Amino acid sequence: MSTLIQRPLDAVEVRVLGALLEKEQTTPELYPLTVNALLAACNQKTNREPVLQLSEAAVWEALERLRQEVLVWRSEGARAERWKQSVSRRWGLDPAGKALMTLLLLRGPQTAGELRARSDRLHAFASLEEVEETLRRLAATEEPLVAELPRRTGQKETRWTHLVGETVVEGERAAPSVKTGEESAPAPPARQPLADRVARLEDLVAQLTRDLDELKTLLG
Repeated sequence: MSTLIQRPLDAVEVRVLGALLEKEQTTPELYPLTVNALLAACNQKTNREPVLQLSEAAVWEALERLRQEVLVWRSEGARAERWKQSVSRRWGLDPAGKALMTLLLLRGPQTAGELRARSDRLHAFASLEEVEETLRRLAATEEPLVAELPRRTGQKETRWTHLVGETVVEGERAAPSVKTGEESAPAPPARQPLADRVARLEDLVAQLTRDLDELKTLLG
């Protein structure tokens, strides 16, 4: 069972993580983010595909689910609690991999050329070859984070996609219905067998124990 990705993330969780990763790299002086700042980042109309209109309740619920799996952390600020991501450590991302995962989470499948053109605020790739090498590295791990999609008819370049959860691929599936917290939510996934759920919980407890031991070591 995967230790990097406990379960496929839904579209709101993917957007929340992408927004946290992006703002950490582009506006570190404002990071960690308040919920209001995170909501604005999730609903941003530029550099987002698709553009969403999430409610504050939807973002709060996604943060709580991610917190339970130690994919985000909550920190108490002077005036309001703030949130930061912890997936870069969990997924073992270096600056190059972090930049590409950010773009894939926020904008869905893209070619290596598109990723390089859109990464200037996140990481300075020296060449297209460096982008491709980073993608191949992310795809070649024991638990791949990205995958290369088949070339579409009439397209010269292949696109890459993340493997951590829901993504919208043009012509393959519709955008998720996540405009407001008042709209009907997507149907929940079928329940897993009890043995699978127990095994997943055991893996999560083991991961939490490792994270706690590491934190204790860092704090001395």
